[in-house]
Amino acid sequence: MEKSIFTDTDKGLILRIKIVPNSSKCEIVKEADFLKIKVTAQPIENKANKALIEFLSKKLHIAKSNISIIKGELNKEKTLLISDFTEEKFILANKDVF
Repeated sequence: MEKSIFTDTDKGLILRIKIVPNSSKCEIVKEADFLKIKVTAQPIENKANKALIEFLSKKLHIAKSNISIIKGELNKEKTLLISDFTEEKFILANKDVF
């Protein structure tokens, strides 16, 4: 069974992503069963994770504290929780991707 990119929960939106550090620019790319999020930061000393959260908070116009990595902190594949957010709001904020 294919996993969904998005899962709406009572806490917020759970999002499955693959991070691509050291990219030439920050952007979101939709793949079949996950989102690829490119960040310019290097994958050392938590820099890529911080850049990921900063990029998403700006893109979604929410506080950085609303975004947490709940799985895969040290992996390229991550599961994020975006508090008080929905799949619908995420897609609206990223119309260029979907």
